[in-house]
Amino acid sequence: MPQAFDDLVFEPFVPRRFLRNPHAQTLAGNFLPRANGLPEPEHQLFQVEEEVQVLCHCHWQTQPERHGTVIIVHGLEGSSLSQYVIGTGSKAWAAGMNVVRMNMRNCGNTERLTPTLYHSGLSSDVDAVIRALIEQKRLQRIGAIGYSMGGNLVLKMAGDWAGRGPAEFKAVAAVSPAADLGPSADAMHHPGNWIYEWKFLLSLMRRYKHKASLFPEIYKKVARFPRSIREFDDVITAHYCGFAGAQDYYTRAAAASVIDRITVPALVIHAKDDPFIRLLPETRAKILANPNITLLETEHGGHCAFLAQANGHDGRWAELQIISFLQRRGLA
Repeated sequence: MPQAFDDLVFEPFVPRRFLRNPHAQTLAGNFLPRANGLPEPEHQLFQVEEEVQVLCHCHWQTQPERHGTVIIVHGLEGSSLSQYVIGTGSKAWAAGMNVVRMNMRNCGNTERLTPTLYHSGLSSDVDAVIRALIEQKRLQRIGAIGYSMGGNLVLKMAGDWAGRGPAEFKAVAAVSPAADLGPSADAMHHPGNWIYEWKFLLSLMRRYKHKASLFPEIYKKVARFPRSIREFDDVITAHYCGFAGAQDYYTRAAAASVIDRITVPALVIHAKDDPFIRLLPETRAKILANPNITLLETEHGGHCAFLAQANGHDGRWAELQIISFLQRRGLA
């Protein structure tokens, strides 16, 4: 039976045949392509901090101010071209919304646009883009969608605002959000997750070496290749981003610390079998105690996957629930 929360009804998630296993879900969700129904984008740079610009790909409906707008934020080592960004953006566009695909600083081949690194606590970057969009386009209704690391960012932003954000900001949605950063980083180091950890480590170190070639006066050669995400965050992220260490970074950057302060309608989608994203009991309790947040927690789904049978649609269950949620909240 569908799940009902207030005036919203969500379809239950039933995994696609042969994809009940969380790793099968995660890998299939990552590699199976989505249909791209987006028109050619307008490329726009936003100044989010002194000497820091981020690149967004914007898709505007005719008379943008008359339509709701969604800003979509990718996960760790993703970009505006990530499949879930394209898929969700295409569905939002088809529903009549403006779509803004945001690259976090350094992502989407933008390393030259800032001397800094990116990390999970930079919700202020999303804040700056949203405020600029509202001012430039006179937008009246805007929402944010985030996946994994991006999910942490948009939830942290909504929590930091605690009712003091722009009146035009109407809703936030997060899929597989890394709201408990420390436990999720440690789960990545479990033996069964080595393929994910090494994929991220290889990509992160490749980016770091490229960054060091662009800004050699800032970034130095590390003593050894990090053996875990926590070690990478300890010797690189924390060192260059103003944290005392990895644990200080995880504590200060996690949306879990402010999720109880969210005052706009919020949707959180999380699979209990996510291979490496952990939702701690105390964070779950905060979410459930906040009447503004709807938690869709499924038994299966993997990480940012949620592949269901393609019954009249593409089977991307989480994307469909998000669009339904935003439509009911006046974005379309």
